[in-house]
Amino acid sequence: MKSSLKTTDVCSVPALGLGTWKLRGEECKKIVRKALDIGYRHVDTARFYGNERAVGEAITDFPRDELFLTTKIWKDKLRYEDFKQSAEESLRQLGTDYVDLLLIHWPNPEIPLEQTVKAMNELVKEGKARHIGVSNFDRSQLGRAIELSDQPIANNQVKYHLGKDMSPTLDYCRKNDVLLTAYSPLGQGKVPKLESLKEIAANYDKTPGQVALKWLIDQDNVLAIPKASSEGHLKQNIRLFDWNLDGADVKKLDQLRIEA
Repeated sequence: MKSSLKTTDVCSVPALGLGTWKLRGEECKKIVRKALDIGYRHVDTARFYGNERAVGEAITDFPRDELFLTTKIWKDKLRYEDFKQSAEESLRQLGTDYVDLLLIHWPNPEIPLEQTVKAMNELVKEGKARHIGVSNFDRSQLGRAIELSDQPIANNQVKYHLGKDMSPTLDYCRKNDVLLTAYSPLGQGKVPKLESLKEIAANYDKTPGQVALKWLIDQDNVLAIPKASSEGHLKQNIRLFDWNLDGADVKKLDQLRIEA
């Protein structure tokens, strides 16, 4: 089962991806491979995660043009030369000639953004990154990146989940044709425990986690990358595309607030 795409004038990305934070070694390799078998076509990793080699081994015999692969460069490697070298190492670890999306993992005010953006633009021109973006950038930081870049800033990856108001950042992304990727889309396990969410989920014969993810990916310009460490959760998370939330329930979910 393939997930639907989120598309802007810049790029198209599967709306549901696999997050790999804290997955390591053989466990990571096994989960990524299983995800691909189930139907995931979007995998997110990062230099900081220490699992790019495992991800690369998992995708080695998978058709590269059928996979959307994202990695991120850590905030201490944002100077021009450091960034390019770190990106090259990511490609070596992943065993691929290019990534579909290359992100700045966190902003670093001590390093001029101009240096990082220059390196990212060159990597696109060299065919080593199809798209570029940022992660954990606020509106002003995102605006600055857009201003500096010759290539479109395609994505801002941020912590976003049911109960967390991200409307200012999301509105800015929409106005600037930027996709927003929600990491920790289940609030590190807190969101599915909400009693009001459990009540709504029961009406659909779905899990609270499925409803929370559905609420996210049904929004314009939003995609989600939940982590899963079991086949059961992998299957649950991707079963989002053959049912719909009622408008009244969406309004109830919109009004929830939670710190996570």
